[in-house]
Amino acid sequence: MLNFTELSLRRGARELLQDVSCTIHAGQRVGVTGANGVGKSSLFALIRGELQPDAGEFSMPPATVIAHVAQETPAVERTAIDYVMDGDTELRRIEAAIAEAGQNDHGEALAHLYAEMEGIHGYSAASRAGKLLSGLGFSASQQQALVTSFSGGWRMRLNLAQALMCRSDLLLLDEPTNHLDLEAVIWLEDWLRTYTGTLLLISHDRDFLDRVCTHIAHIEQAGMTIHTGNYSAFEVRRTEFLASQQSAHAKQQREIKHMQQFVERFRAKATKARQAQSRIKALERMKVISQAHVDSPFHFHFRRPDNLPHQLVELERVSAGYAGQPILSGLDLKICEGDRIGLLGHNGAGKSTLIKLLAGEIELQAGKRREARDINIGYFAQHQLEQLDGTASPLLHLQRLDKKALEKDLRNYLGGFAFYGDMATAPVAPLSGGEKARLVLAMIVYQKPNLLLLDEPSNHLDIEMRHALTTALQEFEGAMIIVLHDRHLLRTVADTLLLVANGEVSPFDGDLDDYRQWVKEQGQKRETAEPSAGNAPGLAATSKKQLRQDAADRRKQLQPQRKKVKKLEQQMERLGEEKTRLEALLGDNSLYSDDNKDKLKSLLEQQATAAQELAVVEEQWLEASEVLDGLMNSD
Repeated sequence: MLNFTELSLRRGARELLQDVSCTIHAGQRVGVTGANGVGKSSLFALIRGELQPDAGEFSMPPATVIAHVAQETPAVERTAIDYVMDGDTELRRIEAAIAEAGQNDHGEALAHLYAEMEGIHGYSAASRAGKLLSGLGFSASQQQALVTSFSGGWRMRLNLAQALMCRSDLLLLDEPTNHLDLEAVIWLEDWLRTYTGTLLLISHDRDFLDRVCTHIAHIEQAGMTIHTGNYSAFEVRRTEFLASQQSAHAKQQREIKHMQQFVERFRAKATKARQAQSRIKALERMKVISQAHVDSPFHFHFRRPDNLPHQLVELERVSAGYAGQPILSGLDLKICEGDRIGLLGHNGAGKSTLIKLLAGEIELQAGKRREARDINIGYFAQHQLEQLDGTASPLLHLQRLDKKALEKDLRNYLGGFAFYGDMATAPVAPLSGGEKARLVLAMIVYQKPNLLLLDEPSNHLDIEMRHALTTALQEFEGAMIIVLHDRHLLRTVADTLLLVANGEVSPFDGDLDDYRQWVKEQGQKRETAEPSAGNAPGLAATSKKQLRQDAADRRKQLQPQRKKVKKLEQQMERLGEEKTRLEALLGDNSLYSDDNKDKLKSLLEQQATAAQELAVVEEQWLEASEVLDGLMNSD
């Protein structure tokens, strides 16, 4: 139990928390939310004893074992699995004691120590560590590799695994998904749901918070309040609170109208059952949660591109990779105006390679790449944050893009990305990762691209900025290809999903819930075919032929229902076109003269019939889609 009693906390001149009194009970999984800079990480430092309260008290039971993710990884000559096992300090203590007792021939002590090792299930520790590493994306061979052989992102995964290995009473996780791909995020949330201790989690991923948390601790205006339920439940309560304030009500109504336009516009175009249905639901939900973000500091939108070619990029029988080794082979892909594509696939499958290929950042090993003459690519990748000119200001970065623009206009534009006052003219070097990401996005948006290539754009962004980006992307009129581990954002902005796997890119026939199930099934197959380093020294390869056969059998089972859904989609499209045609005819003012009464009556009857038939088919489509959902999730 964590007790905060009239607690105040300052960092320098800033008061982060003032007179906070609340209790977090044992076993609760608490999401800690609030804008960047409100004091979430400082709260963790207080709990770890690195900071002391300026007033009031903080207390927790003595001897509470706290686990957190180290920010640095020592350059040790140890294997990954040994490094992770170091997180179990009780195991290491007993192992050291056994070694000492063995050297001194203390038989009785050894007997007690072996019993103690049995009591903590120490003999299965290597297996436990192997499962943690496997869940976070390490192959059996990687688990035996030296820590020094891994890059920074993978070392952060090792630190996370080490924290999860600890026999902790309290687990503190600060943005644990930042260095993970979607598969690892799905695995981690399942693991955390079974964690028996108390969890405090800082995250800007609303789907992750929703699936993991039982409570939300929201920090705002130097206060911290505990809310029962997940993040979605908290947003609803926050919406109700803001609605009670008359000053916010009018702005809320504008947000509702704004989001309603997105929903209706997309509903009219929706043709793909699973993905369209999923996106419609996400957009409907956005109408509600948008009201909880009326006081967001971020307000920006994509302006219409100067040119909007129908086909922007085409890849024909393309192969690409690095150092002569192909990552993708035989790729055929066309990107056209209005495409909104989300890329799925495990880390290293080739998603970023495909983005770079479309951006023209890497050379083709085979095939052809064609692009429209008027193409204007907006490309976001994490390495671009480091390519910003550290000595230049956000304002100067934009002035370099548009030398004729007025400073006043550029300052107003930067204000939409929360670069106000002196922040707009200060050097960017000291900016946080989230602030640099906002600046890169601001530069991309300013240039009015007609093709967006976004590789993990939400990393380091807080919930308010993610919401603003989600809203802005609804208005974007060009084509978009995006890689994301934030499922809420991906679900809301993409209506087509492509799976990158085994060197190929193919349509994924389902939505993100289906993908979650697919990931779990693939993980189970890997566990069967590829033992972790803790269970077996060798590395067995999963049979690709068997996986293909399993997938083919699965498709065959679902084919009749898929055909039914597709047939209904075609009927919906035909009826929708007929309804649109009749509405266009009814827009002719001459129809409403006395001479055209009969024609007007006929057209109105046809319109009513088409609308009625469309409503019936839509209902049948929804029912058929639900049946297909049930079949796909029955395994």
